[in-house]
Amino acid sequence: MAHHSIHQMWENFKKINPDAPERYAAWSFGNSKKMTDKLAQLVIAGIKTATSSNYLLYDENEAIPYPGLHHIILDGNGKAAAIVETTFVEVVPFDQVTEEHAYLEVEGDRTLKYWRMCTKTFLKKNSRQSIKRSILKYL
Repeated sequence: MAHHSIHQMWENFKKINPDAPERYAAWSFGNSKKMTDKLAQLVIAGIKTATSSNYLLYDENEAIPYPGLHHIILDGNGKAAAIVETTFVEVVPFDQVTEEHAYLEVEGDRTLKYWRMCTKTFLKKNSRQSIKRSILKYL
């Protein structure tokens, strides 16, 4: 069951932004409470402004993120921490992700080399499919 803070945060957001869409996605970064809390704080601070996922994990009829989509980012306890809006989406081969994207995603030392190492490890743990073919990145 979703934490009540998610609905409350969205209702407060809608009061300030009455033109905001009715739909949103609520999810968290990371694979542990500690990491999820850290990444949520980086989002709140405006430091983490990009993310990526394995495009091949989306079902054929499943919509990928698109500009204008709102997300409620959750902390390690599943509570609403921040609202972000997707502004840009691009599907690119894994080896064509840029230094800029790696920097904005805030992995380790923020270099492309570190991003590739961490992302490859994370995606391999969470996917049976090859990550070399494509990756979805969005801001």
